[in-house]
Amino acid sequence: MTHIACSGDTPAARRLVAERLLGSRALQEAQALRFEVFSREFNARLQGAEDGLDRDDYDRHCWHIGVRDLSNGRLVATTRLLDHRAARYLGRFYSEEEFNLHGLGGLQGPVLEIGRTCVDPAYRNGGTIAVLWGELAEVLNEGGYSYLMGCASIPMQDGGVQAEAIMQRLRERHLCTQNLRAEPRKPLPAAQIPSNVTAQMPPLLKAYMRLGAKVCGEPCWDEDFQVADVFILLKRDDLCPRYARHFRAAV
Repeated sequence: MTHIACSGDTPAARRLVAERLLGSRALQEAQALRFEVFSREFNARLQGAEDGLDRDDYDRHCWHIGVRDLSNGRLVATTRLLDHRAARYLGRFYSEEEFNLHGLGGLQGPVLEIGRTCVDPAYRNGGTIAVLWGELAEVLNEGGYSYLMGCASIPMQDGGVQAEAIMQRLRERHLCTQNLRAEPRKPLPAAQIPSNVTAQMPPLLKAYMRLGAKVCGEPCWDEDFQVADVFILLKRDDLCPRYARHFRAAV
């Protein structure tokens, strides 16, 4: 199903539409948007950088969804989804490159992994992510998935101060290892920060927490992206009622 939203945050109101990104041309659009965002904001070391793309071996095994601005035809947000069957064929989920996932095999019901989510800086508002979440909800419905999992990133350019400040909040409010415990393969370097230091949570991580996701352990240091990756798990039955309207039949 197509999800359309109108945004009045610019002089010319935007009309955003969600779509499945099918075929090599659409995939390259997603890879180009990922390259633009990740290279500029994180100075990430990316496969395909010589072609202005972010690509890896997982892409061809994933579903890709996106949000397009109908006023100019631009792809302005994208994410990719890897389900348990494809992960079984590959021998792992992407997240397992960074974490030992204790209890993954014991989750009751099919699992969908989300990753490589990015939004054009000019479109980072509630409307864009709501349209993307709506299409994600359709995929959850179609596959009958019980869990959504993946990584959310915190920049590390400051040496880890922001990451540690955010983790202090996450440990207090959103940490849960009851269903799954994520052990980082490369833990963050120790960082001592004053107790009064605060940091703004990255928009995507905040969006996951608002949906009702839980953090399943300490973060992993991803040196290629220069970020601290936090592993999140969302049990569909625990979806926050306030945001359930974005997922309609998914709850």
